[in-house]
Amino acid sequence: MTFTPANCGSTAPPHAAPFDPDTGPLVPDAQKISVGAAVHKVGYNGRPGAFADVACEMAFPTADRIAMPSLETTIASLVRGEVDRILLPCENSLVGRVPDVHKIVPDSGLHIVGEHFQRVEHCLMAPAGATLASIRRVRSHPVALGQVSRLIAALDLEAIAAPTTSHAAELVASREDPSEAAIASDLAANLYGLNILKRNVEDDPHNTTRFYVLSAEPQAVEHTTQLLTTIVFRTQNRPGCLYHAIAGFADNGINMTKIESYLVGGQFVPSRFLCEFEGDPAMPEVADALDILARHARELVVLGTFPMASRHLRNRSEEDLHWGTQPPAAFRWSNSQQESLR
Repeated sequence: MTFTPANCGSTAPPHAAPFDPDTGPLVPDAQKISVGAAVHKVGYNGRPGAFADVACEMAFPTADRIAMPSLETTIASLVRGEVDRILLPCENSLVGRVPDVHKIVPDSGLHIVGEHFQRVEHCLMAPAGATLASIRRVRSHPVALGQVSRLIAALDLEAIAAPTTSHAAELVASREDPSEAAIASDLAANLYGLNILKRNVEDDPHNTTRFYVLSAEPQAVEHTTQLLTTIVFRTQNRPGCLYHAIAGFADNGINMTKIESYLVGGQFVPSRFLCEFEGDPAMPEVADALDILARHARELVVLGTFPMASRHLRNRSEEDLHWGTQPPAAFRWSNSQQESLR
């Protein structure tokens, strides 16, 4: 049996046919986009000035950026051909997986054709005339507020939640109150006419969000670059099934970079597994591993094969990641820094 996005939820027969790398990962008769296909419009979920907007600007600097009110409308805009690509956040280095994306993308029929890592650089911004001494309240998304707790404590600010970071910037701009500030991107400051009082105020300098780049059609890939493949699968519900399903990756020397389970359909069992590994299903060893997986799976969907971003973004050195009890001096929030803010 060949597993494609078209047969999600199907049950594998006792003796499934070998995985076919020519048809398995793709919708039948799909036309591949060339590697250099032009991207004129990019959609994202959020408002102008959000970090998703910043990511689109960095990933596709010449494309028009189209803001969408929800994940569903963002995906629908790509399905209808209103945009050429969409960027969806899939995980953050501090808060982990973005759960809704993992639930929606596998059933969308879309294809992951790239990844983008966006450094989250929070800025403290306020209306004209405001200073660090004048502000008393700060607005932002609750997650962003939690990521700047040291700044809030140092300035003794009242933290007020907003729907998004860009909402916060827009509201602070409209109120023109020198006692109010926002935490958002520098792009939001430019869009809403706010002055940046302090840059890079995040507690953790490694705060990074990873985005999937999605297309309505699969994209041709060049084997001169390191490739990643993303799949979702569901195993039979019996002991050892997961172990046997993924054993083919180790047996074929394939580096699995991610595997995680998540719940769908209201069931309190690991309903689906999302897996990423290095390689292309067209490679014989990868096809063999997927063949073994398919024989133990109730469902297997290949979401896309795409060039891996810089390894430096993925594999920081231990000195960067393991601080012990204190961060390096360059990132330590000292008493002198607190005094300089007052």
